[in-house]
Amino acid sequence: MKRKAVLRVTAKMLIPMIMLFALYVQFHGDFGPGGGFQAGVIFASAFILYALLFGVANARRVAPPGFVRASLSFGVLLYAGVGVAGLFLGGNYLDYSVLADDPVHGQHLGIMLIEFGVGTTVASAMITIFLIFAGQDPEIGGGER
Repeated sequence: MKRKAVLRVTAKMLIPMIMLFALYVQFHGDFGPGGGFQAGVIFASAFILYALLFGVANARRVAPPGFVRASLSFGVLLYAGVGVAGLFLGGNYLDYSVLADDPVHGQHLGIMLIEFGVGTTVASAMITIFLIFAGQDPEIGGGER
């Protein structure tokens, strides 16, 4: 524990701010630069920083394989579900205007849901890729080292 003490203390202060910035990028993407992909990568970078400083095994306890896989699937299903909801409501696939009574409100709602699905998928995919390269994903064949 005495090794990397300054880095660990600094990371404990930075990781919550990195995650907060990811949320800002996520929800600001509707009105300016940013969005789901960027927010997902920023969020995953906070997780990777934690794993590098506190150990991959500890990071595995923070994000168990089942949770990461479920969030990966949830993001894809949310994206596809918004598109299918547009079809069921009488519009085209990914036609956000039909999601609410007011077309402008429907556009904002649709974009926010789509970007949240993309952000969740990207963050989960980046975490999965990192853990596979770290050899810590037992379902792929890495196992604990």
